Amino acid sequence: MRVYSYDCDRYEDAALWEAVQAGGEVWGSTSPNPPVGCVIYRENPDAPDIIDVIATGGTEPAGGRHAERVALDAAGEKARGAHMVVTLEPCNHTGRTGPCAEAIVQAGIAKVVYLNADPNPVAAGGAQYLSDHGVAVRHIPYPVRQLDPWLTAMRHGRVSVTAKFAATLDGFTAAQDGTSQWITGPMARSWVHEDRARCDAIIVGTGTVLADDPSLTARKEDGSLYSNQPRRVVVGTRDVPEGNLTRLGYEQYATPQEALDALWATGARHVMVEGGATLMRSMFELGVVDAIQAYLAPMLLGAGRGIMDGPLADTLSSAQRYELEDVAVADDDVLIRLRRKDN
Repeated sequence: MRVYSYDCDRYEDAALWEAVQAGGEVWGSTSPNPPVGCVIYRENPDAPDIIDVIATGGTEPAGGRHAERVALDAAGEKARGAHMVVTLEPCNHTGRTGPCAEAIVQAGIAKVVYLNADPNPVAAGGAQYLSDHGVAVRHIPYPVRQLDPWLTAMRHGRVSVTAKFAATLDGFTAAQDGTSQWITGPMARSWVHEDRARCDAIIVGTGTVLADDPSLTARKEDGSLYSNQPRRVVVGTRDVPEGNLTRLGYEQYATPQEALDALWATGARHVMVEGGATLMRSMFELGVVDAIQAYLAPMLLGAGRGIMDGPLADTLSSAQRYELEDVAVADDDVLIRLRRKDN
């Protein structure tokens, strides 16, 4: 399990939480930009655990304002002399909007704390710009889960891939007769839909489409749709029959690599692979699976369909290894989140 430590005072600890929450509110709506959160605040001298929040902001959809500018616009003149916590180093380049670092200086912010350095060489350098222009700057390394896929995508120059599957304790995703609904319970399934709404695309193989006729939408417990909907992507050369996907719209690519390349080129930064077994093995063989969401149900089958349709390694020493990120309990089911060791 990855362990993080950070050194901050009580004010910064409270502001850090506010910034992470602001980023979480826009998670899934910002690609190709990261879902950054920002808070502008003043310290409360009468209460060391309390901050006076002036404004918060989250990154707007592509072409819109970055989180810092959203917060600065909301704060107005109250930003002068205030402090800011932002989950990603403020950018120092002009894209669709101007440099956030420059806007922070112009607004008169006295101190900036950022939680993750920007790995994009085009946009990096904001911290140095701020420091050079008289702003106190502090870097507090802190894990921000909504930023992990984007940071991974920037480091590798491709979409970040999460493999999601639900399995029995003995590793089967379906019984011998093909039945798989439902391995997990309602709470686990609702979590899956929440995560779908945070992804840019859901990828399945033609075998899954032919067998299950999935809609691949992100749905709330009452059946209504989340505001953020992933792109529906099918990999394989077989024809997709009339059904949910043809009514909703989908993209089809012959190979996994073709799909990943096309998604990256069109702004996707985080995709979820939901199977089936042939596609899942292909993604692992490509070496592009950065994270795993494994839902384990308290049942045993003894035989059935496995997570993959073939081996990835013939010995333990050559196995692909992941590290534990966290574990969560969804009623009787368990969600295990893992990340690749070299990420």
